[in-house]
Amino acid sequence: MERGSSRLQRLVREVAKFGAVGGAGVLVNLGVFNLVRHVSDLPVVRASIIATVVAIAFNYVGFRYWTYRDRDKGGRTRELTLFLVFSAIGLVIENGVLYLATYGFGWDSPLQSNVFKFVGIGVATLFRFWSYRSWVFRAMPAQGAVAGPEPVLRHEPDEPAPRQRVP
Repeated sequence: MERGSSRLQRLVREVAKFGAVGGAGVLVNLGVFNLVRHVSDLPVVRASIIATVVAIAFNYVGFRYWTYRDRDKGGRTRELTLFLVFSAIGLVIENGVLYLATYGFGWDSPLQSNVFKFVGIGVATLFRFWSYRSWVFRAMPAQGAVAGPEPVLRHEPDEPAPRQRVP
């Protein structure tokens, strides 16, 4: 039972750290989104994509150097590539919700845009949490853990076994 509760505690800590970085990333995302909307004439979804890209960069630094700092650091090129691929999928999910609300239903007031931007972030966050922990920031094997079954050593006798007579 102790192992299960230890695993659960690690998962709770991971979710809390992911949430802290993600929460700060949401503030960055919404802040940049509203700033771009305020200072430019860009359409809603384009402004949102810019904000999402800025938040992705912010989140990578937070995840790599705080949330998942104890995870495997080998293969940074692979890690960054996977992070960008899964982040791009999250970007499509997040901004797809905003696009549908804005252009599908005509909900494009500043309040509605922020609400659906936030909803899109929430839906994309579920995907990102799963993909980042499963594929990008993989856990390192425990010390002393065996990666697979141990090899079986067989002893071949020097002399063949005596033949038994079959009656």
